[in-house]
Parts: sequence; structure tokens; C-alpha cells
Amino acid sequence: MINREDMLELTRRMTPDRSSVSRIAGAYFDEEGYVDGTFNTHFLKLSPSERTKNLNLAKTLLLSKTNEELKDYKITAAEKKPGSIWQLLDGMKEAELKNDAFLDIFYELLGERLPAEYPWYCFMLYGQYDVPVKGKDKEWMEGSEEVYRYLLCMMGPLAGEYEPGKPEYGFLYPAFRDRTTDEEYINIFEKGVHDVWQVLCR
Repeated sequence: MINREDMLELTRRMTPDRSSVSRIAGAYFDEEGYVDGTFNTHFLKLSPSERTKNLNLAKTLLLSKTNEELKDYKITAAEKKPGSIWQLLDGMKEAELKNDAFLDIFYELLGERLPAEYPWYCFMLYGQYDVPVKGKDKEWMEGSEEVYRYLLCMMGPLAGEYEPGKPEYGFLYPAFRDRTTDEEYINIFEKGVHDVWQVLCR
């Protein structure tokens, strides 16, 4: 089960001035799932308004109804076999989204497995969150317990030419559970008709 407080903690670091996000990449797809354009840049190179817009898209996932629209899924060791999408996501995370070859493979898989029948987008954020120490009295303390490194993916229909609408699908990988990294889980967001867990695993 997802603890909503964990999601709220992440969103508190998603403001234009103190964001934990360092990179953004994305692709635009046509009605048949073919890539119509891509981008990949350092997050701080975006204008303040663009940073705000993209962080608000990310917050749509994290602030959605936990355990209803945003759910926990366990990834088994067998599923993390060589050549799996999980190995691809791990590679994207380790490369901090700076490897376009990994991203191109991911976009191709999405285009094949998630036919939307309308123009849509996939944006991916990479972030590093220094998890602060919390005392037994739940008060924040100085110092960091760990660095949570994550990918946050948002997918949805285009509201205009290269203009993202509200996300209908997405995920947070790896999961942030009990204020720590959990490599055995992924948090998946769904408001559309497709089963993203099956899309990722098949």
C-alpha cells in the first residue's frame, strides 16, 4: 500500500525554485504510436513557467488518489531478467536520462504497446531527493538519510500542437516507500482505459 505522506513529501520538493528534478526528456506520438518528435534537456534550462507547468503535471500523479488511481506493484526477481523493461528503466535512471539510446528504445516500446488512437505525449523526469532525517517526534532534523534517485513518467493526450494535456497514465520508479527507495516496487498511475502494468510487463 502507498502511504500518502510519502507522496506529499516528494511534492514538497517540486517547486520551480527548489525542485529535486534535474532533467526532463520526452516524446510526442501520432495517432498510430509513431514518434513525432523528442527533446532532452537539463530541467533548469527551462523557463520558470515551463518548469512550473511540468512540475504540475508530475504532481497530478503524486497527488492523485493513492491506492485507487496511484497503486503499488511488486516487481519479481524473475521479471527483472536481462533484456526486460526493468533493466531498461534501471539503465535510464543510472544514466540520469542522458542516454538518448535508452530513451529511444523506451519510446518505441510504448508506441508499440500503448496505441492511444490520438496524438499523445510521454514526458520523463529524473530527480534526486535528499531524504532528510526525521526524529522520533516526527520533527525534521539536519542531515540526510539517503538520496532517493527516481524516474517519474507522465503520459497523456496532447491538448494542442506539442502541448501536453493532463496525464492519464504514468509511474514513479522505483517506489518511494516508508521514506526510502524500494527497488522491488513501482507506483503506477492510471486514469485511462489501458492497464499500464500489463503494458510494461508484456
